[in-house]
Amino acid sequence: MTTVRIPSAVLWALTIGGAILGAALGFLVKPLVNWIIDLIGDAPGPLRLAAALPTAWAIPVLAVVGLGVGAWLAAEAKKDSLELTVRQEGVELKQGGTERYLRREDVDAVFQDGKDLVLLDATTRQLARHKSSDLPKDQVKAAFEHFGYPWAGASDPHEDDFRKWLDGHPDLDEETNALLRARSRALTDKQHGAAADLTDQLQARGVVLRDRAGTQQYRQIPTRKTT
Repeated sequence: MTTVRIPSAVLWALTIGGAILGAALGFLVKPLVNWIIDLIGDAPGPLRLAAALPTAWAIPVLAVVGLGVGAWLAAEAKKDSLELTVRQEGVELKQGGTERYLRREDVDAVFQDGKDLVLLDATTRQLARHKSSDLPKDQVKAAFEHFGYPWAGASDPHEDDFRKWLDGHPDLDEETNALLRARSRALTDKQHGAAADLTDQLQARGVVLRDRAGTQQYRQIPTRKTT
């Protein structure tokens, strides 16, 4: 079993960095507040409160506050980051409070697509797509190759099949366009659960999706010929 997660050095850097920034703010808060007051006539209450402290107190107090903020950021980063566990018999993916397990025999291709880790089945259906930019790419690749998974590289082998979605384009029927419109609205409204459900509905119709630069891109799953 091999597990790949966000490096602990990144989490420590966020935590300690918060403390350092807090201490720096404690040293600079008085001139900062004076500058803000001169500029706009007032300053936020918490800053004015910090500026009222003697500098010898402001530095440790704001360092502790910064440490707490940094620890919170580190916890959020860990929660939002992908935790990948690869075994001979399957793959576990944990991210954002959700977990998924994929059996080894269902996985036909694994690759990096920009910031995402993608797994496909033999029909090119997308089994999973997870943001993985926080993970060391060489470790991700090594984990899959160690257990004999079909690593397909650092780009989508079906890259040329993707098209930018244009509402109403005749390449897709009206029901598919309607689902893509609904997904676009869900993404705009940050309704990620609804967007994920619509992604599943579209894939059931043979349409694989990815998001690029604020647009939806799609490709159609090839129809399997029967003999």
